[in-house]
Amino acid sequence: MWRLVATAAARCPQRPRGAAVVQTHRRSRATVTRAEENRHTVDALHRLSVDVQKIRELKGWVLLRTPAYVDEAAGLLKVLGASGPVVARVLTLHPEAVLCHPEQMQAQRHLWASVCPDPRELVGVIEKFPASFFTCASHHAHQLDNVAYFRRLNLNKRIVAKLMAGAPQSFSRPVEDNEKMVVALRAAYLELGGKDANVNVWLQKLLSQNPFVLLKDPERLGRNVRFLAEKGFTSAQLLGLLSKLRGLVAELSPDAMRRALAFSQSALGCSDDRLCRVVLDCPALLCHSEAVLAQRFQGLFGAGVGASQILETPTVLELTTEIVNHRVQRLKACGYDIRTGGLEALGGTKKDFEASCGKLQQRRERPMFNPVAPLRTDD
Repeated sequence: MWRLVATAAARCPQRPRGAAVVQTHRRSRATVTRAEENRHTVDALHRLSVDVQKIRELKGWVLLRTPAYVDEAAGLLKVLGASGPVVARVLTLHPEAVLCHPEQMQAQRHLWASVCPDPRELVGVIEKFPASFFTCASHHAHQLDNVAYFRRLNLNKRIVAKLMAGAPQSFSRPVEDNEKMVVALRAAYLELGGKDANVNVWLQKLLSQNPFVLLKDPERLGRNVRFLAEKGFTSAQLLGLLSKLRGLVAELSPDAMRRALAFSQSALGCSDDRLCRVVLDCPALLCHSEAVLAQRFQGLFGAGVGASQILETPTVLELTTEIVNHRVQRLKACGYDIRTGGLEALGGTKKDFEASCGKLQQRRERPMFNPVAPLRTDD
């Protein structure tokens, strides 16, 4: 009976009355919105081949604002060397740019030129991070102060530009907030045995890898370092962890790390000292929740991997269960058994793994001897 009803409904589709009302309401709302749009803004965007429909769907409120400076924003980008398609992409991705006052645009241009003097490179930055360039005027003073502060630290201009682009929030707040985190990072580096002559190089590398570390709590960083020291990590090992985790130690908590360590030790059945070595080889273990770790251990054990193998190659815990299952099947197809051949072939980047599979396949297909090669005979 239900099949007959379904068939009948399919033959005579009728739009529910409620759906028609909703559709009509949506159309009326769209009509009202179009009527309220700033026609000058819409026309200017159309002339630049900007995807106005996409703006309507995602950030329609921008089209309602007055005044808007579409031509000024496009003109600034073109002066820097941006092509028409690049201008269209920037304004589609970040239409709020047209709400920035021309004076603010010029102020941003001069500020960014101090750390990214090559206009072509600056266009590339704006194309990837338009919201970092077209910012609120009230943040400009903080930006100036932060740029000056990081330059006083002798950070490379490229690094400062990368910080501004990747973590604009850190440059939109008082310089004192960033200074607290920088002081905490420097203190941790030196207290853990780092050399004073290398601290700026270390800091520069850390900030370039994870600019968001500036937004973290300096006190949490100290608590986490002390917790790990209590777990038996030496100062040198802690310095290595701080570097390998790219400052992510500042985002964790002692309680979360305690649970991750306890779960991993139980799953591996190893000593405290061996667990420390596992973490040093796979620092990401500290960042995973118990649920994620359970899934990854289950996936490896289900594939026939033993705890002793994981202890020898703990980096496999960085791989998701889906990746492990896929790679195990690929290796099996190449005649490789991870249970006897080891887990080294399982790890690495996608490119490294594909190269390993290629070599295994060639080795499998290579004949033991060449039947057409001439035999050597003594004269």
